[in-house]
Amino acid sequence: MSSKAEILDGALAMIQAGGSVSLESAAKRAGLTKPGLMYHFPTKEALMLALVDHVVDGWERRLTSFLEGPVGEASPAARMAAYLEWALAGDADLSDLVMFADPRLCERLTAHWVERMRPWLAVPEDVGPSERARLTAVRLMADGLWFADAMGNLPPGDETRSEIRGLARSMMEGIR
Repeated sequence: MSSKAEILDGALAMIQAGGSVSLESAAKRAGLTKPGLMYHFPTKEALMLALVDHVVDGWERRLTSFLEGPVGEASPAARMAAYLEWALAGDADLSDLVMFADPRLCERLTAHWVERMRPWLAVPEDVGPSERARLTAVRLMADGLWFADAMGNLPPGDETRSEIRGLARSMMEGIR
């Protein structure tokens, strides 16, 4: 019998290959019957939410490697710098866009993704307007890199990534 992680990895591989995920296709990929899969994920929504969590869990492991301590103790600039470095790595693929993988569940999946990523991407209310705008601009730059890589939509080369890093870091100068 496949473990939850193996089921999720298989479903993400289907998304990465440009396919769609259903309870039936995920079960087949995992070598299970549909009822066997439903033991772990009773609905398509449960499976898709678990996929979002599985992807974000992986991101968080990587993002944390760019911090000196726990995310809750990191400054907004340190969190945004970690997100930028993660995006600059260029490791994203279609499976990183799992929240868009099912049009009927997109709103729920995206809301779940936002909540999971809030500790990394939210700028606290006590940050001044100029700093807020600069941190948000860096986040949007990183979002664009992530999306370009995931979609294969003209992702920038290494030299351009290096220049983007410099621009983003200069935008964050003086922000704690």
